[in-house]
Amino acid sequence: MSDAVPPLLITWYLEMTDPAQFRPAWAEDSAGLALRHWPAPTVEEYRALYSAVGGHLRWRDRLIMPCEELRAALENPDCSVWVLTVGDETAGYFELVKQGESTELAYFGLTPPFTGRGLGKHLLSAAIERGWQAGARRLWVHTCNLDAPAALDNYQKRGFVIYQTTEEPMPARYAGG
Repeated sequence: MSDAVPPLLITWYLEMTDPAQFRPAWAEDSAGLALRHWPAPTVEEYRALYSAVGGHLRWRDRLIMPCEELRAALENPDCSVWVLTVGDETAGYFELVKQGESTELAYFGLTPPFTGRGLGKHLLSAAIERGWQAGARRLWVHTCNLDAPAALDNYQKRGFVIYQTTEEPMPARYAGG
């Protein structure tokens, strides 16, 4: 990723309103892949994984969130965090948050050593599958022009449809590298 920050933050909001929209794509070689539910991450553990996945993409929100607020979010019974490992290494994670009949894919990503290997489509498919299995009537996610270049395309290939796009001046919190 370039160190240059674009002048605008463009955010795309996507949704899936029917499980029939879901187009899963699994890794061709799933040997050594494991997905586990992480029921009680500490704030410190969570922030370490969050930074490992999103630090190079300027993810800041969970780092600047007060500890008590983040702890409450992670302890919310409607929040679930899932971790993908490859062998003994953590490859990425996703976080689902139920909001009534909707479920937000709040965070999703891979650590840099595991990008470009087809694991993003695999992890996203697992996240969508878990969302529908948990009883969602609508899944939604947002991504922006600071996220991984393949993010928007991956969401759309799995069946998400853009329902809103916003543009705003780049917030100061994303300006620092």
